[in-house]
Amino acid sequence: MTSTVHWIDFDCADPYAMATFWAEATGMRHDPDNKPGEEECALFSGPDDADGGLLFQRVPEGKTAKNRVHLDLKPTDRTRDEEVERLLGLGASLVADQRRPDGTGWVVLADPEGNELCVERGAAERAEAAGQS
Repeated sequence: MTSTVHWIDFDCADPYAMATFWAEATGMRHDPDNKPGEEECALFSGPDDADGGLLFQRVPEGKTAKNRVHLDLKPTDRTRDEEVERLLGLGASLVADQRRPDGTGWVVLADPEGNELCVERGAAERAEAAGQS
């Protein structure tokens, strides 16, 4: 028997603000009960909460070290570079640029509370690069 991932949890200072950033970043759906000031806020990955998603929980301490786990995002309707610019506009910050001259690589960003995430090339960019080989 195996288990499935139900929630990926983030400890944070402001669950609502973090849920709002990640909802914009991923297109996931806010739990209707999410409100500013709540102790936890959820984003659903499917049509209802049975599918789980991302959960943001208020904790008193701040982030002190590099994440041991992070999310890698793959854009669905834009290029990697366009997605990086969009996320920066939402409040992310640049941590490290790992893009290579041949178009491969990724960009490491941090969400508004400093949690690292990576942005890879999307499927269309990968297919286009494979067709040029």
